[in-house]
Amino acid sequence: MARADKQAAVAEIVESFNDSAGAVLTEYRGLTVKQLQDLRRSLGENANYAVVKNTLAKIAATEVGIEGFDDLLTGPTAIAFINGDVVEAAKGLRDFAKANPTLVIKGGVLDGKPLDASEIAKLADLESREVLLGKLAGAMLASLSQAVYLLNAPLAQAARLAGALQAKAEEDPSILAGGAGAPAAAEEAPAAEAEAAPAADEAAPADDSATEA
Repeated sequence: MARADKQAAVAEIVESFNDSAGAVLTEYRGLTVKQLQDLRRSLGENANYAVVKNTLAKIAATEVGIEGFDDLLTGPTAIAFINGDVVEAAKGLRDFAKANPTLVIKGGVLDGKPLDASEIAKLADLESREVLLGKLAGAMLASLSQAVYLLNAPLAQAARLAGALQAKAEEDPSILAGGAGAPAAAEEAPAAEAEAAPAADEAAPADDSATEA
């Protein structure tokens, strides 16, 4: 391979590393062309499965700062650059490897951290993003239901209070007209009469003196 071609190939691998959330290294020795096509199809949008040269992959890994790949880059190597759901991609590779034992998962990298084969297997055992989102949505709905119940409780109490006030108003319409205002007015009348009485008493002697004169 010409130097310019090698540089272009390394740059392409570097770009794949940078654009992906993770990568899984596999050895595909013994797989047929059709099986490789089936693997790529099974991964769908979750990963881009690319055959690479070990020497170029080592250079690219070094450029992007990934460590621990040198020992994994032996034999015919293909890398699944994960672009979608990391868990789904790991599941797809695991399931394909079970059906096709010639595919060997050697390790990988996730968020810049190296993973060995056992860690990839654990990743594949996790629940997918869709399942986790479904559970999260269910938990949120449950929380919202509780919140709605708590909000509705005071409203129900307010409704009962309003009903009681309405019943009371039907029995005593004066409540709607001001309530306690009516009794207060009744109490003011005797007070006014009491004030008027002394004035009348003071006027009476004047009348008597006039008669005597």
